[in-house]
Amino acid sequence: MHCPFCQHVDTRVIDSRVSEDGATIRRRRECEACGERFSTLETIELKLPLIIKSDGRREAFDARKLRLGFDRALQKRPVSEEQIEAAVRAVVHQLRMTTERELASRRVGEFVMSELRKLDHVGYVRFASVYRSFEDVADFREELDRLERELPPGEGQLPLLDGEPAEKVRRR
Repeated sequence: MHCPFCQHVDTRVIDSRVSEDGATIRRRRECEACGERFSTLETIELKLPLIIKSDGRREAFDARKLRLGFDRALQKRPVSEEQIEAAVRAVVHQLRMTTERELASRRVGEFVMSELRKLDHVGYVRFASVYRSFEDVADFREELDRLERELPPGEGQLPLLDGEPAEKVRRR
């Protein structure tokens, strides 16, 4: 690796540390010519599929856009940053596991909806309303009914008021 200070062609690694999630390695380096020290991050480079948009355009996958979609859907919801990061990693993992070189954006949306459904039902419906282009209240009602039908027994809506019992309340 070239030194960023003097452009010397050889640097040596002084220290290496693996990140908490195991996805990157931080290396502390020293230039043998000028003695300056700097850090580098080493990550695995895997090719993710190109995303085919609904209008036919192809673009490289952008993890920032994925994260932004999760952030918008889960805005002001009781979901931690760690949970969101885990969901983003799960979607990226699903993309890596596909053997396809190109993937329709609709498939990516389905991966996102699957993760949102596990995290927060309100976030899921928010995302679904944009993703599926809900036209009116009937579309929302249909999606809510589908979600409610597919909920495991005993899993329902949380109480609306703090004074209500902590047990979950089933609608209807």
